[in-house]
Amino acid sequence: SATKQWAEDKGKDWKPYWQADDTKLVHFIGKDNIVFHCIIFPVILKASEDYILPDNVPANEFMNLEGNKISTSRNWAVWVEDYLKDLPGQEDVLRYYLCSNAPETKDSEFTWADLQAKNNNELVATLGNFVNRVLVLSKKYYEGVVPEVTGSNDPVDAEFLGMIEQTYTKVAAHIEKYEFRQALNQMMELARSGDRYLASLEPWKLVKTDPERTKEVLYNSLQVVAHLSNIIAPFLPFTSAKLRGMLALTNNPEWGADTILLSAGHQLAEPGLLFSKIEDTVVNEQVEKLHASQNATQAEGPSFEPVRDEIQFDDFMKLDIRTGTITAAQKVPKADKLLQLTVDMGFEERTIVSGIAAYYSPEEVVGKQVSVVVNLAPRKLRGVTSQGMILMAEDADGSLAFVSPEKTISNGMTIR
Repeated sequence: SATKQWAEDKGKDWKPYWQADDTKLVHFIGKDNIVFHCIIFPVILKASEDYILPDNVPANEFMNLEGNKISTSRNWAVWVEDYLKDLPGQEDVLRYYLCSNAPETKDSEFTWADLQAKNNNELVATLGNFVNRVLVLSKKYYEGVVPEVTGSNDPVDAEFLGMIEQTYTKVAAHIEKYEFRQALNQMMELARSGDRYLASLEPWKLVKTDPERTKEVLYNSLQVVAHLSNIIAPFLPFTSAKLRGMLALTNNPEWGADTILLSAGHQLAEPGLLFSKIEDTVVNEQVEKLHASQNATQAEGPSFEPVRDEIQFDDFMKLDIRTGTITAAQKVPKADKLLQLTVDMGFEERTIVSGIAAYYSPEEVVGKQVSVVVNLAPRKLRGVTSQGMILMAEDADGSLAFVSPEKTISNGMTIR
């Protein structure tokens, strides 16, 4: 439906996007939607015959925020509009942090302190530092003109420049496989190699004893900086444009290491800083703001989820909810949120896996009488087959509580 609307607005034909054999369909989703996007939706497409099937379904895990799961209803979130107001001009810092911390293979955690560390230690101290030193030294020694060189036979130079092609190849390969964190790491490794190259050769000292060698060092460094302006574009588009402006590159170069982007004699523009440090005061303000906004939301009263679609009485009667008593409990190995419960249903004992480990210890739940959906299809969770679901109520802060009878009654009795 979205494609049809977009095509109508743009005067395009929507059908090739969903039906042409040379079209690749990729679903970027969260792990909770895997079943729909890998089974249900492809079956619908297949049954319709005219539609292509997904080529890949990259599914990410979950990202939490400062120790709790993100919840827009509880205002426990980082809102992009607020971020742009509070940290103007630092859009790419957020892009970089989210990509470097993406939950591609396991759940991850967004913290303001970690964003600060990534910015200060990697963007400022590595990428920004390398670029700034190269451009400032070129301005100081050659008035911002790319120096003439005769070519170097030094293996250090060959290894350094060889990193350009390797980086293009590795970054592209990771992007093709939707491994964006690894692609970002390869991009940063090229910047790190630039820092190491300058630190080992020290052109600020070398210029006093060997000016020709200094030209070679800065020429090589400028080539890497120019290619970095291209390689960082998928991850840091605003920074890429800013750096190209400093390099006076008017055209966006094609992807690849074949082209010399800065010829000898090319006039560079004025150097500047790509990134700025994020101070502790900014981090503290954002954390305080996060807690204050959540507290304000809670003070206004709970935020209620919308009432779901109306069902008929017969639909409700399909649920078989019984009383049961938890007789044993233990944590599920390698699962921070899950408890494995043994529940006496009166007519039998059942194993039920419940995501309550963050709110109850195993010792706390033993002996509790609970409400159990007993006719739910079994489901395997972390290798344990769960034979039902315990009813829980979720508070405004995300905490869970048992839904229990007000007095103890026999296990296995029906809840109506």
